Amino acid sequence: MKKILLAIDGSACSLKAVDYIGQQFSGVQDLEITLFHVLPYVPAAFWDDGHILTEEEREARKKVVDRWLSNQKMRLEPIFHGAIERLAKRGINPEQITMRSVSDSTDVAGSILEEAKSGDYQTLVMGRSGHSQGERLFMGSVTTKIITQGAEIAICIVA
Repeated sequence: MKKILLAIDGSACSLKAVDYIGQQFSGVQDLEITLFHVLPYVPAAFWDDGHILTEEEREARKKVVDRWLSNQKMRLEPIFHGAIERLAKRGINPEQITMRSVSDSTDVAGSILEEAKSGDYQTLVMGRSGHSQGERLFMGSVTTKIITQGAEIAICIVA
């Protein structure tokens, strides 16, 4: 079974990576693709007030953080479903695709590499740059870190 980790964020480059996977593996039966997304870390304003919170403040804060996280996950659903549709149009069976996200990370590249290694994937595929990348002439910092620290796994960067 071929296991591929496809890191996506909804950017144009990550959609090119989705299309690349669809093109390269169309009709392959022994294939498992995991769509992987790292949700942004909870903003500092949600956890740093400069003082120790009372129990009441902690409960109110937890509700705010839970609502924020829920909203982030809702924004992620169209990204996942769009990727699945693109792959299905290229001949990948949706049953071969799983979705996974993490939300407790301050290091996007580290989280992607950790998932790639712990999930025993043969290949990590991702776009050259994501939403945070302003300059299209250079690879994003996440891509650069993955290339420099991604020993022991095949990495495919789609431009």
